[in-house]
Amino acid sequence: MDATIRQLGPAIRVLLVLTVITGVLYPLAVWGVGQVAFRDQAAGSLIHRDGQVVGSRLIGQEFTGPRWFHSRPSATGATPYDAMNSYGSNLGPTNPELVKLVRERRAQVAKENGVALSAVPPDAVTASGSGLDPHISPAYARVQLSRVARANQLTPSQVARLVDENTDRPSLGFLGEPGVNVVGVNLALRELRDLVHHNQQARTR
Repeated sequence: MDATIRQLGPAIRVLLVLTVITGVLYPLAVWGVGQVAFRDQAAGSLIHRDGQVVGSRLIGQEFTGPRWFHSRPSATGATPYDAMNSYGSNLGPTNPELVKLVRERRAQVAKENGVALSAVPPDAVTASGSGLDPHISPAYARVQLSRVARANQLTPSQVARLVDENTDRPSLGFLGEPGVNVVGVNLALRELRDLVHHNQQARTR
């Protein structure tokens, strides 16, 4: 009995010390570093316009209509890009349901952008693993560029510049692939469109 108590004493002390270190001090240290060195990222990389939060650079949104760059499909259920319901479709590449969806989506993207079926990239017809990815490939952005420029009465070069400015490059120059942030490029698109139209109206007065 005495030997058991002697063994339990150090074990309990180690448990308490490790609980304080890993359960209190370490989380506080990570939180503190985040608030000091990465405040924007720690807060969710939120996007503010006119004092209002309009989105996050980390979570996609659904955009419809010819004026906007469209996001890739989302598999989060009835509400696309539902951050409370993140998941992928879990359908395998040979699943008949997925094959049918991909075929329908490819036809729709090709039709609305006036391109050949072969020009439609994979991310235009498949959801990301999380269902929340805010990025599309530069190839998918190029497919949509003419439609977006025409619908907003802008030149393709103006819209292409916005795409380039909102393209996230690979981390450290080689980790991952370039991705166009759809939320960011659509916000920039709206601001440019409003500015150009405002200037046009000012010149006609």
